[in-house]
Amino acid sequence: MATVAFKGGAVNTVGNLPAVGSQAPDFKLTAGDLSDKSLADYKGKKVVLNIFPSVDTGTCAASVRAFNKAASGLEDTVVLCISKDLPFAQGRFCAAEGLNNVVTLSEYKDSNFSDAYQLRFSDGPLAGLLSRVVITLDENGKVLYEEQVAEVTEEPNYEAALTSLK
Repeated sequence: MATVAFKGGAVNTVGNLPAVGSQAPDFKLTAGDLSDKSLADYKGKKVVLNIFPSVDTGTCAASVRAFNKAASGLEDTVVLCISKDLPFAQGRFCAAEGLNNVVTLSEYKDSNFSDAYQLRFSDGPLAGLLSRVVITLDENGKVLYEEQVAEVTEEPNYEAALTSLK
């Protein structure tokens, strides 16, 4: 279990993130067209997992915008923006913002993602949602970088995440 803060109060997740150097667990998430996507769908590319509670919050929206901007300059890399938001809400947000360099994926229905990555909040006002996390993976799915943001209302360290891909 990891402990982070939400507006200064302690909240816990169900476990700990996959360690740097470990093989990232596979997952099943839902894409905007309601198809299933797994980590295997991105094999051969570097992957940024930008994970957050909801695109309907300012900080989560800012992280999607920041990674969308960065993604335009990344070679052989895909940025997956993952939340429990409905795929329709994720798509509407990206369309309204003109964001087309990221892929949105949802854990709105039965999925093994938050259990496999151990990042779902287990208590507090955000219980059941995903913690703010960034994980980068190499072309073979090995974890290069992981950050669980200490205060959920703050943005991740974009520079460190992107540097790990070089």
